[in-house]
Amino acid sequence: MTAGSRGDVAPYTGLGHALSRDGHEVTLVTHGRFERLVAGSGVRFHPLPVDPRAELESPRGRSLHTSATGVGKLVRVVALARALAGQMTDAMLTAARSSDVLLLAASTAPLGQAIAEGLSLPSIDLPLQPLAPTREFGPPILGGRSWGGPGNRIAGHGVNLAIERVFSAAVPDVRARLGLSRRGAPGTRTGRVLHGFSPLVVPRPRDWHQDLEVTGYWWPYDGAAQLPSELRDFLDAGPPPVYVGLGSATVPDAAGLSAEVAGALRRAGLRGVIQRGWGGLEATGDDVLTIDDVPHSALFPRMAAVVHHCGAGTTAAGLRAGVPAVPVPVQFDEGFWAGRLVALGVAPRAVPLRRFTAEALTAAVRQATGDPSYARRARALAEGLRDEDGVAPVLDAVNRLG
Repeated sequence: MTAGSRGDVAPYTGLGHALSRDGHEVTLVTHGRFERLVAGSGVRFHPLPVDPRAELESPRGRSLHTSATGVGKLVRVVALARALAGQMTDAMLTAARSSDVLLLAASTAPLGQAIAEGLSLPSIDLPLQPLAPTREFGPPILGGRSWGGPGNRIAGHGVNLAIERVFSAAVPDVRARLGLSRRGAPGTRTGRVLHGFSPLVVPRPRDWHQDLEVTGYWWPYDGAAQLPSELRDFLDAGPPPVYVGLGSATVPDAAGLSAEVAGALRRAGLRGVIQRGWGGLEATGDDVLTIDDVPHSALFPRMAAVVHHCGAGTTAAGLRAGVPAVPVPVQFDEGFWAGRLVALGVAPRAVPLRRFTAEALTAAVRQATGDPSYARRARALAEGLRDEDGVAPVLDAVNRLG
């Protein structure tokens, strides 16, 4: 069970496919617009009613861009998510009633845990980001800023309280429907917590409780991972281009940003592949091609560098491909992942959207593609990721429940 944007869904398609191959019957419970992501994977689908793209494109969703701080954005997104949480309850309950185990993304965990308790089902939390408070870094959802050891832990607990606020109406309601007391024990959860990112990218914090594990990445199910013929022809017609895409992020001025991106690539003497995404980026010319969604696993290895918003999923895909990155974080945890790419030496610097200029992007892509040390470190990290098996600990946890 997961909710959010494509990056909050895609990793679970690969995990579900692996569970299916191991003999389990798996259903992905998420927004209806993502049903095609499980096509051919052996994973069933159960839709949630909310359309996340429509919500981000609504006036309430676009208001997120008016907040200049991580805390301000958190306040706005909590209000947005709180208004939507209750709409998912019936669909989640229906899916849960025909299940033996609930696997819960962070975006559904509080509601899913209440449902699991009410139906006497085991559950396992499977977050894609480090959420538990730690002294080692500030909460990723606030952009990766550090307030020092004690401050980081306090901020982490504050974020958890904000997440509880999202479900403060939906959880008591579903608990009452299932014959439970309206208020459960604070922080109640069952089973292990398995995080779907690599310890090579974010080492497991030393002050975490022992039940908080870091497994490695869960790669999306991409099937045959074929690229469209027009894209293949463009790639074959010249040197490796630079990918630019902001995934599920929306932007205030798509046309203006698109023109700046195309101009920056041309000043750097580089070809470009621009992905429209939910922000609606688009550019034309012999040296640039605009595309819709394609499997990152097939596209990114053919790029000279990837310029992206640093969502958790896109960050992982770029690292898997072993190519340099130029982070353009927009909001929430994207600043955290951008900081990790720079610290790992696979990106020269971040160019946050709020301070974005064509000149800054030109300089960053020139450095990322011109200095071979970035590609060398990216390839070495990709080799390390290939040696990990993030799925195995989840299979073990599920099989132990059987």
